Amino acid sequence: MAETTKTETDTTGAANEQRSPEEIRRDIEETRGDLGDTVEALAAKADVKAQAKERVDGVKENVAGKADELKQKASDVTPAGIQEKAQQNPLPFAVGGALLAGFVIGRLSGRG
Repeated sequence: MAETTKTETDTTGAANEQRSPEEIRRDIEETRGDLGDTVEALAAKADVKAQAKERVDGVKENVAGKADELKQKASDVTPAGIQEKAQQNPLPFAVGGALLAGFVIGRLSGRG
């Protein structure tokens, strides 16, 4: 029986007559690394819980920023007399602010 020599093909599809074992090992390690990165990326995409948490965190940051912006706008247009009343009896204003914040959060979270 005659032995036939098999040619190796590299990643571009070109045939090489001989590759050293070290070159082959290096290619295998590189391929393993690429495969590991691909698996990590796929796992991250499949992690629905983590994606939902990221979205909630983003909405929270957005709401906090809007709340600060609204507080600043309100303090800019509120007469000093009303500000003094709010400082003396803050409960009605706190309840109103909480209702407003709840409304804003509900509207923002309903857009997803």
